[in-house]
Amino acid sequence: MDEKVEEIKPLGVYTTTETQKVLRISESTIKRMLKKGLIRANKVGGQYRILGKEILRLVSPSLELEAERSYLKIKQKVVNKISKW
Repeated sequence: MDEKVEEIKPLGVYTTTETQKVLRISESTIKRMLKKGLIRANKVGGQYRILGKEILRLVSPSLELEAERSYLKIKQKVVNKISKW
């Protein structure tokens, strides 16, 4: 039973059920991960919403590290430019 997994969109918003399917984990596992803070999520109307970038971070920590480095480089360029004013 090979289910087709759709591309995870970094800025997409996913429910816990959708996240479970993507990560192929049980309901109890996702609840435990949320409770322990292993998955960052926001509660909206009593239900958790998880950003796609959070799911990507779980499956590819190196991707998050690369994104962080890019962000810091851009931030430094902005700081340097602003400090000249």
